[in-house]
Amino acid sequence: MLAFYFVLLGRIAIDLIASGKAAAIGLGIGVLILPLLGVWLVASSVRAALAHQHLARRMHEEGRELDVSELPRRPSGRIEKAAADRLFEQVKQEFEADPENWRSNYRAARAYDYAGDRSRAREMMKRAVELERIERSGKQ
Repeated sequence: MLAFYFVLLGRIAIDLIASGKAAAIGLGIGVLILPLLGVWLVASSVRAALAHQHLARRMHEEGRELDVSELPRRPSGRIEKAAADRLFEQVKQEFEADPENWRSNYRAARAYDYAGDRSRAREMMKRAVELERIERSGKQ
């Protein structure tokens, strides 16, 4: 559906530009930017998701995932705030002991997510992905 939407917007943009009128050309250029921006956003989101999945798989294989199975949960399924905060404090100590390790960054990102701090979770996950890439390229 998204591809259809991008094609449809691109076609409308080309029709506007082909009209030859200044206002329509300007609007057509603006409309043409939307599908290009959409493709870029989808591609970067998929690329990030695949990188995160790669890290999750490696953490699982190494047995280093955060175990949250015993933590108390709200009716919504989210971990209770106090329990998530305690988990975060534990993981924060691990991170502070080894901040240049992608594994500690990954665990900190997950702990931030469980604690509800999505923006810091994204920052830490980006850092974990980059550190893991550096480690992987150094081993080759």
